[in-house]
Amino acid sequence: MRAGLRGWGGVGAMAVVCVLAVAFVLLLPLTQSRGEAGADLGGQRMVQGIQAKAPACDESTIQDQSPAPSDAEGSTISAIRERGYLNVGVDQNSYRWGYLNPNSSGELEGFDIDLVHAIAKNIFGSSYSADKVRLLAIPTDQRVLALQKKRVDMVVRTMTITCDRAEQVAFSAPYFVTGQQVLAPKVSTIKGYDDTLAHKRVCSAKGSTANKHLLADKGHKIPATVDILAAVPNQLDCLVELQLGQADAVVTDGALAASQAAQDPTVELKGTPFTTEYYGVAMNKSATDLVQRVNRILETYRTSADGWHASYTKWLLPTLGKDSSSADPPTPHYK
Repeated sequence: MRAGLRGWGGVGAMAVVCVLAVAFVLLLPLTQSRGEAGADLGGQRMVQGIQAKAPACDESTIQDQSPAPSDAEGSTISAIRERGYLNVGVDQNSYRWGYLNPNSSGELEGFDIDLVHAIAKNIFGSSYSADKVRLLAIPTDQRVLALQKKRVDMVVRTMTITCDRAEQVAFSAPYFVTGQQVLAPKVSTIKGYDDTLAHKRVCSAKGSTANKHLLADKGHKIPATVDILAAVPNQLDCLVELQLGQADAVVTDGALAASQAAQDPTVELKGTPFTTEYYGVAMNKSATDLVQRVNRILETYRTSADGWHASYTKWLLPTLGKDSSSADPPTPHYK
């Protein structure tokens, strides 16, 4: 029996040795390949673990990330023509931008409204008429949602191009440059976006870049004692709060603030703009053909005799002046 056990033990031991030998032969190429990769770029395993990261959005250049202009047709433009009209989200409360003029026909007028009709004229060509445009008044905080839900084809409503918004909607190249500024009564001791806002009640619109800056800058660029009031649905509501004595100051785009100052001679702009921002035509993320077409339209609109400068002279020159940094359209740089 002992001899038998020794025999079987020998066979078992020999089997184990064979298995180990085979495993070594099979694993040897893998260990060599890893070693060679490591000598090159730190090892095959390390290379596989590295993931490319998208570059962070830069607020200073986001306005230059729109697709290059094109006259090419697409499904979005075809759908607009088949429907028979362009559906646009606008403002009806921003004096000289998009507002109901009680002294004329009661129709919406302003700088943004002129741009809407220029876009519609290009899309519909010889068949264009005023009824080819349908204007829908949209509150400041509803602009993005209206585009995402496709309630409108585009929003032309003094909408600043920002990184956050560019993740949610598509923007055209910029058509106007402005900056955030403070509006306050002429008799106020407020001098600008600075320490003179201490203990002051400041109004801004919900979903606006002004509100974003106020919340981020409190305790840093402006005093911690600034009382940031509950954001209002529309920018004009801030002017009303200012007039009623419920707010001490308003923070908004300088171009809008100048128009509000034109409506109420008891208020004025305080200090200089503390940001540089650009307005763009906003569209649904899927409407690439429409974005490119709007960019093509803007190329012509900036230079034509009856385009951008004619509209600026008519609507904004009285409030912003000819020497304003906003008196010329920004130059686009496409992605």
